[in-house]
Amino acid sequence: MSSKAKRVLPTRPEPPSVEQILADVRGTHPADPVFLLPAEPRRDHGPSPGSPGPTRQEAAAEERERLYRQSRSYVEMNQQLQESRERLRERREELRRAGAALERGISEMRQKAF
Repeated sequence: MSSKAKRVLPTRPEPPSVEQILADVRGTHPADPVFLLPAEPRRDHGPSPGSPGPTRQEAAAEERERLYRQSRSYVEMNQQLQESRERLRERREELRRAGAALERGISEMRQKAF
């Protein structure tokens, strides 16, 4: 017969608080890839050689459009993050309930064994 040593698993740490998360986010570098918006593909390939570039009004309109698309992208990402956060919160609660049920089952088995 072989005897196996009983392993004691470490307890799982508590999830970080909102304050800790905010402190981590505030402490990140502005160029952190997680917080950068994806580069937008250019729609045009610039003026053809020999043709004049865009006028000031066209350039301003293009910049407004670019900023608008960037803002929309940010809002969409923010919505996705909020939805993901809610799904994670629900899963965490499911896991907590499953863990509690497991603990009850283990306790019942121990009581029956002794």
